[in-house]
Amino acid sequence: MPITQSAKKAIRGSLRKKAVNDARKRAMKEVIKKVEKTAKTSKDEALKMLSSAYAIIDKAAKKGVIKKNNAARKKARLSRVTK
Repeated sequence: MPITQSAKKAIRGSLRKKAVNDARKRAMKEVIKKVEKTAKTSKDEALKMLSSAYAIIDKAAKKGVIKKNNAARKKARLSRVTK
């Protein structure tokens, strides 16, 4: 348990940041799954959804939720699925 006031404050801040990061990661995973599922039935619909998926993945990489190469790999795999 934290003893000093600054340590208690740091824990509160890290919990807030964790909640934001988890939400961003969950949104990214959901959009990836949605694009992959749509690609099985309709490639055209999946292509339309691809740009929004790219935006969400890029934002997660920019904010440090995932690394840059991880984002590039996810985008490459999505583009391969939609072709």
